[in-house]
Amino acid sequence: MDKKKPAAPIRILGIDPGSRITGYGVIDMVGVKPCYVASGCIRTAEGALEQRLAQIYAGLSEVVGLHRPSQVAIERVFMAKNPDSALKLGQARGAALVCMANHGLTLAEYAARQIKQAVTGQGGADKEQVQHMVTAILLLSAAPQADAADALAIALTHAYSGHAYSGNGLLATPSRARRRSTGRWRL
Repeated sequence: MDKKKPAAPIRILGIDPGSRITGYGVIDMVGVKPCYVASGCIRTAEGALEQRLAQIYAGLSEVVGLHRPSQVAIERVFMAKNPDSALKLGQARGAALVCMANHGLTLAEYAARQIKQAVTGQGGADKEQVQHMVTAILLLSAAPQADAADALAIALTHAYSGHAYSGNGLLATPSRARRRSTGRWRL
């Protein structure tokens, strides 16, 4: 009888970037089952933006060193009502991108609606719904803090997308294109 060796778990780091609070969540995919590893928040001190960005970089670098993810997923920047907030969010995201690149990790990015849809089944779900579903999916005894729950949802989205197993490259985004039986691609 030929026994197949179980596939090694795939460790995924999800990042929910923010200039004041950056959430992170680490899961292992064991076959098709997500397993909770760790989550938390990197809270930056008051001060100049460049110092907060350095804190985000250092905090994420510590998370990578401690948990050794093989894949990373991050939330795509959305256009906020306040351009200043959107700019700061983009800069926080940039600190995370550079940190991952310096650790040799590739990233996949997902839109907020896509993350909510993957985890709750509704693209317009609120933070409480995301927290509830992350808690249920990962069998947690208590709901994680909102930013950590968002980061875990990002990691779960990556795991569910199939990209966790395909090894797509830097900033890979799941394609909306599907191949029809005629061999043509359509959106």
